[in-house]
Amino acid sequence: MVEAILWDNDGVLVDTEGLFYEATRVALARAGIDFTLELYLEHSMRQGRSTLELVAAQGWSQQQVDALRDERNVIYANLLRTECSIFPNVLPVLQALSTRLRMAVVTSSRREHLEITHERNGLHGFFEFILAADDYRYFKPHPEPYQVALQCLGLRADRCVVVEDSERGLASALAAGLRCIVVPNRITQSCAFAGATAVVPDFSAIPDIVASL
Repeated sequence: MVEAILWDNDGVLVDTEGLFYEATRVALARAGIDFTLELYLEHSMRQGRSTLELVAAQGWSQQQVDALRDERNVIYANLLRTECSIFPNVLPVLQALSTRLRMAVVTSSRREHLEITHERNGLHGFFEFILAADDYRYFKPHPEPYQVALQCLGLRADRCVVVEDSERGLASALAAGLRCIVVPNRITQSCAFAGATAVVPDFSAIPDIVASL
């Protein structure tokens, strides 16, 4: 029986993956890097690696890389303030599930970006807690983010289910012993999700799947 749902944030609850890609593309272009969507999927969404490694590999100093990261983060924050939206059916599904299940968010995003994302959309109150990048040492696909979440909940993995949109998120959940439902978005729809409990095209399918587990 499922007692809690652990939600990824970006690309699951809020339509931000494309915004982060655009901010990163603009920043890396200033370093002479043609950052294609295919490269983003492989480097970030599958492997969970920092895209700024590509800049460091060109011989940029750590100080230069840090400055470019800061620039990218400013661009991303501005996009979040003007263009971020929640996905269709997210609000009614959260409303329905919150009456019978504990819920939390587990993301590798910076907390400052998370707070911008949710400052006006009304979702924050549904979650018992939100774990962000500064809450653990290793990011997805490492299992630590979900291991920390299980510790916070005080529950075994078999009492929880994860909702993700990416291969790195799925890998993180599986490595932590969790079942995972995947809802691909337009950025990740071409990815492979071997090992997922279910892959569904629409958020509204989640309650029925959770009820069957």
